[in-house]
Formats: sequence, structure tokens, C-alpha cells
Amino acid sequence: MRTSEIRTRFLDHFAGRGHTVVPSAPLPTPDPTLLFVNAGMVPFKPYLTGEMAPPWPRATSVQKCIRTLDIEEVGKTTRHGSFFQMNGNFSFGDYFKEEAIEFAWELSVKDREEGGYGLDPDRVWVTVHHSDADARGLWRRIAGLPDERIVARGDEDNFWSMGVPGPCGPCSELYYDRGPALGRAGGPAVDEDRYMEFWNLVFMQYERGEGPGKSGYPILGELPRRNIDTGMGLERMATLLQGVDNLYEIDETRPILDRAAELAGVRYGADTAADVRLRVVADHVRTALMLLTDGTTPGNEGRGYVLRRILRRAVRSMRLLGYEDPALPELLPVARDCMAASYPDITEAYGRSTDRAEAEEDAFRSTLRQGTTVLDTAVNRVREEGGRALPGAQAFLLHDTYGFPIDLTLEMAAEQGVEVDREGFTALMNAQRERARADARARKSGGTRDTSALRAVLDAHGPTDWRAWETLTTVSRVLGVVGPAGPVPAAGEGEIVTVLLDRTPFYAESGGQDSDAGRLTGASVEADVLDVQRPLPGLVAHQVRITAGELAPGDVLNAAVDPEWRLGARQAHSGTHVLHAALREILGPSALQSGSYNRPGYLRLDFPWRGALSPAVRGDIEEAANRALRRDLPVGVSWMTLPEAKELGALALFEETYGEKVRVVEIGGAWSRELCGGTHVEHASQVGVVSLTGESSVGAGMRRLEAVVGLEGFDHLARERDLVARIAELSPGPRAELPDRIAGLVARLKAADRENQRLRREAALGRAAELAGGALEVAGVRVVAAGVPAGEATDEARTLALAVRDRLPADRPGVVAVGVPGGGGAVLVTAVNATAREAGWSAAALVKRLLGGRGGGSPEVAQGGGIPAERLPEVLAELPGLIADGPRG
Repeated sequence: MRTSEIRTRFLDHFAGRGHTVVPSAPLPTPDPTLLFVNAGMVPFKPYLTGEMAPPWPRATSVQKCIRTLDIEEVGKTTRHGSFFQMNGNFSFGDYFKEEAIEFAWELSVKDREEGGYGLDPDRVWVTVHHSDADARGLWRRIAGLPDERIVARGDEDNFWSMGVPGPCGPCSELYYDRGPALGRAGGPAVDEDRYMEFWNLVFMQYERGEGPGKSGYPILGELPRRNIDTGMGLERMATLLQGVDNLYEIDETRPILDRAAELAGVRYGADTAADVRLRVVADHVRTALMLLTDGTTPGNEGRGYVLRRILRRAVRSMRLLGYEDPALPELLPVARDCMAASYPDITEAYGRSTDRAEAEEDAFRSTLRQGTTVLDTAVNRVREEGGRALPGAQAFLLHDTYGFPIDLTLEMAAEQGVEVDREGFTALMNAQRERARADARARKSGGTRDTSALRAVLDAHGPTDWRAWETLTTVSRVLGVVGPAGPVPAAGEGEIVTVLLDRTPFYAESGGQDSDAGRLTGASVEADVLDVQRPLPGLVAHQVRITAGELAPGDVLNAAVDPEWRLGARQAHSGTHVLHAALREILGPSALQSGSYNRPGYLRLDFPWRGALSPAVRGDIEEAANRALRRDLPVGVSWMTLPEAKELGALALFEETYGEKVRVVEIGGAWSRELCGGTHVEHASQVGVVSLTGESSVGAGMRRLEAVVGLEGFDHLARERDLVARIAELSPGPRAELPDRIAGLVARLKAADRENQRLRREAALGRAAELAGGALEVAGVRVVAAGVPAGEATDEARTLALAVRDRLPADRPGVVAVGVPGGGGAVLVTAVNATAREAGWSAAALVKRLLGGRGGGSPEVAQGGGIPAERLPEVLAELPGLIADGPRG
């Protein structure tokens, strides 16, 4: 029975018993305590805890879930998977134990012809909480189970709570005996591999108090409304009904595994290490597909980092299996075909998702090539020096210079039996973050790290007379000049200093608006204003570069904002308000701005939203914004109390501290009404145009729109028009068909590139047999030293070296060296077989001996470079002599 049918039967069974079928929630969850939905009950949690009234008395769902706490165990055991689906039925104060047990038993053992799963009732075991006599009696009466197949267990196994005060209760789990071939007899208390759990029924009837762990907390009493929360593992039921050994072999994962094995040229079941890697690939590719199509984008934090890590583990596992080419373009389509029967929307979302995944793989392959050599060299140095841990500084170098995340360094080092100085790495990371924070503080203080000098000026002269809303020029007196180390008596030509004025027309960066640009001029000085900040409440600091003369405290200057800069800034800030109002008009009030930045000609706006916006929706948003500009909506500014502003409906977008009066900016009255301290145009038409240039993910459940406005907007549209015209000249035909013609061309180029890589790899592998057949016999060792043509990739040299090694007789020592010349110098790859390793040969030691100490890697395969291409034949010719000298490491 296919997994999609198991899913359908579950939903049909409960729909026929009065349950509302609720679609799966997206994997990213708004729950602030979770990155992803990790259990079937998560979308129903507000109803189960009583926070919200449930819209239905009973419900059923098949919920997509992700758990990554055990990600390192994926593939090593047959019970860990990062993505899984949880079939569930829920009662919110409606039915309780008797019906829950009855529904579960009926579906589990009912004949398949009647819509059930047809499990053998004589092979079903259940567990109950040791105190739950009711459940034991119900299993006897409803299912006819004998006492020996109703196993009593304690709180750790059969009592559920969320780990915090709230609902809790006993649970009853269903297990299926898979037979003596898979373990010992005696039920789930003896062997949970033979007896596989497939359904857990939670009887939520008590309220728990404070307390640690899964036991030891007080039970405060009965809940006013008893609930049912059950979870059947869809993959586990598929394992049982499809007669396979584990979740990696069901119909939704096995095709991915088989395709990975085919690409790598290995056979599943022939080698334990390879099997683990194949299972990692099958699980992670499927997980990545589900995350991508639910709108998650690879990134450095939160959900994006989880996806990035999963993709990288899949790619690296394929490389460890010997497959050097891009793997995701081959594997993701298989995962899509596996999952489309259950989730048809995957097909629609697939196109936009695969581009992100393939770009991530390309970037990681480059990172892996560079970082692996550095890591292997560092690990070998640790071993040579008799150490056990990779220094924290080396791990930090891999992270900071080569983009190696620390978890990858930990994993790869552990594979070679070396620990990592995690504390040293963390200390260096913290120091780097502190430097970044110090730099940010320095920028906010106008370029100086010492705010005491700024405080002294503020205390002596009071707040800056700030005139940015009123004028572009002021006559100002210099109150202080501060350098990086503190106050200075004067600053000369070429110096960059912080200048404090008694009054200023310059807008200081705030509210998402960039600071003004302009000039300070006096009788004997000229200076460019580079940045304007508010380092202390009430104080405006100007970072300036002296272009002529000398600047000193007491000078009287003309402070002038660049009028073109200010016009562009006003257009961008008003354009941000217009875009925000258009966004809410199209998507609804929940699309509330959560951050923004604007400078002349450019703006960006962040807002909470699940999934990417379609081109049609982006077009609607852009059209709504430009309709507002065409209507020339008036822009008004007024001051009022905060309660008055809230009553009027003004949006306060950030957690700010407001004074007695707040500034409200309106565009078209109620259409756009926000609290804002920025500079704005007088009429919407002065923005010119709003042209969207990008839409992307910037974190968990957060999207970003980017746009250009004013002259920059018109310039952007003109460039787009010219670009389309040039492309149309290269691809004759109706312009409306350009996207399809280009998409077809790109698809053909990708296919040709993959075919080219395949042919080159096959050519290299074909040459491997010839080279292995011509191996020299040196001191009892089979030796091959060969070069590949200039222009070949290092990856192909590595592939060839491993292929030749694997074709040498396994019962005799074999050593291979393959070199590839290039414009930047030659690269040499060495490889030895297991018999050679037993005889004392090391690939890493050999490459260092051949290259004069350069290079590194593992004892099995290593590489190095740094020699001129013309020396490569000479270096390869030295290999037989080194073999004759005997191993040295």
C-alpha cells in the first residue's frame, strides 16, 4: 500500500466519524518557541491548552513535521528521520478514551477491502500507564487483547505533558510485532525494533504544576474539558504495510536512495558506511524539498541555517560516496515525484525552489574543496604532534575564511578521530562579535569610540538645535571636534573627525532613513559630511572629512544639506510608506512592516509572511503603489498625543519610546497613516515611480521587498527595457514568448553541462582501467603515476586517482598519483588502497614528500599544489623512487 493511500485512508476513516479534515500547516511555525512544526498537535496547541476556542469539536490531519535534534543520528539508525508525517485525530472536550481506542483499533485491523490497514490483531501489543486501569479495561473489552499484550509502563514512557505547567495525561501506545527475525520476543519492553510503535493515544485529562523533566511535578487536578491528541507515524505505518525494514525503504524515500546509489556507483546493502550515507541522502533530500517548497530559504540563521545544514550534509554524503558532480539536480526531481501524490502543490512550487538549492550546492562545493584540504592538513598536524584536539583558532579560520560552519568542522574532525577545541572557537567568535558591536557603536557615535567627550559637549551646551524638518541650511557654531581617541584642538585637510554643532539642518539616521549628505563651509575650511548620527539622546554628531583648511571649536560655518540628496531621501521614505500601504491593501493587515531602510533612490521593506510572493502578487502590489502616486495623494504631517494617534488608527511600527506628542505622517488620509520622524514629499506624485526590484526571504517567516523610486526608478525601467530589446534581438520572435524561449535555452544548457560532466567523468573512469593495467611493480607495491590534460578540474583528477586505486588488486599494496597542470600551477592527488595502508603507506605523507612539504589530506587520499605546471612530469617521475625507499608515515 503506497504511503499516499495510507494517508488517504486515515483521513477518510476519521472524516466518516465526524472529524473535520484540517490541512497540514506549513513547516515554519509562528510559535515563538519553535523553528518548525515538530509534532502533529502543534497547530492545535491553542485549542488543547484552552488559549482559544476550537472551531470544531473533533478534527483530523496529516501534519508535516521536522525534528533536527537527532540529525547526526540520521542514517545510523533506522528510527531517526528529520522529516516525517504525523497522522492525528483530535477531540476538544468531545469524545475521550473509549472512542479514541475504538477508532484506532478499528482502522488498524479492519480489512483493507473495507478501508482499513489490515494489520494482524494477534500481532498488536499496547502499552498503558501503570495507573490507567480504565485504558487497560477498554483494550480488553474493545480489542479483546490478553493481559500479556497490555504492558504497563511508567511516566517516562506513558505519561505526556509539554514540559511546562498545563495539560497532561496518560497515553497508550500501539506496537506491531514484526517477527523473530528482527529481535527478541517479549513485547516492546524487551525490544522496540522487533515491536515497532506506530500510534500513540494521549488522554489529556489533568493539569500539571511546575517541575522538571517527565516526572516529579505535581498534578493540580482534572481539566475542565478532557481532550484527545493522537499521533500515528505515517512513515512507520508505511514500513509495516510495505513490508520493508525501515523508513528509508518506503516508497517516498527508497527511490531517492536508489538514485543516489546509481549515481555513486554503489549498491545499497553491500557496505555499512555507504548505507549510512545513502540513508542520509534519502532523508535529507526529501526534508530539503519539503522545506524549500514551504518557503524556507538557505541562510545563516534560524530556519535558513537548518535547511542549509541539511542540504550540505546531503551534498557531502554524496561526495563521500564518490560522486563529485552536482547531486541535487539529479535527486530533487526524484523526491518531488515521490511526494507529489500526497502534496500536489509541491509540483507548482518546485521550480522556484530548485534554483535556490542548486545555488546552495554550487557555493558549498566550492567551500568544501577549499576547506577540506585545510582541515585535513590541520588534522594531520594535530596527529603528528601527538595531540587529540584541533585548535579553536584553526576551527575559527575554517569558519571565517572558508565558510565552514562549526558543526561541519566538528563532524569531519570526528570522522578522523579528532576533537575540536570548541571553547577556543567560541571565544574567538565572541571576540569577533564584540569587535563588530564596537564598530557599530563607533559609527553611531559619529566615528569615535569615546562617548565621554560627546557627553561633555551635551552637558555643557545642551541638546542640538535640530532643524532638518524646516530647512536645508543653517549658520552653525562648532562646539567640539572629536577624533578616534578623543577631543582634538583642530583637524586638518584629509582628516576624518566627529563634529558637534550648536544647530544643524542634517537628518540623522533613524527610522530606517539614511542620514543626509552635504557640506560644511567656513572662512578657512571646507568639509564633506559623510554620516550623521544621534550617539546620545538630544545630540547630533556629524562625521566629516576635511577637504581644505582647518576646523576647530568655535568656528562659525554654513551647514548645507545636498538638496538633490534630500529630495531623493524624501522620495524614498514616502515611497516606503506608499509601498507599505499597497502591501497591506493586497495581502491584508497582517503584512505589517517589521523593518525598513531607505536612501535616495532605493528602499527595502521587511514584513512577516510565509512563502515567496508570486510574480502576479508582486505585480499587484507594485500596481497599487503606483496607482496611489498617479492619484497624487496629499501628504500631511500632524502632531498629537499617542492615545490620539492610536485612536486615529496610526501605525506604530516599532517598540519605541514616545514623548508626550508624536508625529503622524498621512498619505491619502487613512490609506497610509504612520508614526514617523522622517522627511517626506508634499504630494505622492513627487515620488515619481515605485519599481520593485527584488523579493526574498530574510529569516524565519520574514520576507523583504526592494524597490527603486524617483529618477533611479525610471532609470531602472529604462535599463530593463533596453535589456529586453537586446535579448529580443538575439532571440527573434514575439516578445511575449521571450520567457519561454529563454527558459528552454537555459534548460538545454544545463542538460548539456550535466551531459558534458558525465562524459568527462566516464572518460576519466574509462582511462582508469588502462592506467591500472599499466601499473609498475616497485618493491612489492603496484604504482601508478599519471597526468591528466591541462584544463581538467581538480575534482576529475581526484575522481581518476580513486578510480585507478579501486581497480588495482585489493590483496596487494597499491599507490596512485595523478597530476593536473593549470595556469596557476599544478595540483597533485595521491591515493593508497587498504593493503598499502596496512603496509604503512599514507597518501598525505606521500603528497608532502613529492611536493616538498606542501599539501595534506587523509591517509587514504590527499592533494597538494604550489609547483609550476612544467615540473609536474618530473614530480610524477619521482614516485617509484619514493616507493622503493619505503613508507615514512
